[in-house]
Amino acid sequence: MSELLIPVGLSNRHLHLSKEHIDTLFGEGYELTKYKDLSQPGQYAANEKVDIVGPKGTLKGVRVLGPARSKTQVEISVTDGFLLGVKPPVKDSGDLVGSPGAKIVGPKGEVELEEGIIAAARHIHMHTSDAEKFGVKDKDIVKIKVGGKRGLIFENVLVRVNPNYALEMHVDIDEGNAAGLKNGDKVEIIK
Repeated sequence: MSELLIPVGLSNRHLHLSKEHIDTLFGEGYELTKYKDLSQPGQYAANEKVDIVGPKGTLKGVRVLGPARSKTQVEISVTDGFLLGVKPPVKDSGDLVGSPGAKIVGPKGEVELEEGIIAAARHIHMHTSDAEKFGVKDKDIVKIKVGGKRGLIFENVLVRVNPNYALEMHVDIDEGNAAGLKNGDKVEIIK
């Protein structure tokens, strides 16, 4: 492997809530409480959890990530979709048009989400200095080589460059398991 390695972060089911939906689910004026910081600066896993109810089943205790966002977005794996009875499209974060919805149940209320459930497309967060080192730019699509006994090539990996990002590739739990990956493993861009 080359010197230019990228750490991996496996993304388990979670959701981002709008301030309006935080108020509905947890009470007017409620503020999320931090459980632990995530790899991206300013992002955190909250102590708060909710249930996601679909046409066929329920995902219980799904963790909320903070801070609040402009739109509520539920990120699940394709496998989770089977349990809920929805087919989450593979989409970039924030692209919710045409995605299925479900009911979100919190301790103080419920939200009927019209759309917002996705399987997040695999992507790499890069600081601008990392992008220079790797010779890529924002919105480039790259291939990633995973070594090991279950090694494979991930195609169609979106590069997201921002001076506030920390270097990390995100794949969902289904993809991580298929490749034998765990948090912190290293992968490389194929040029």
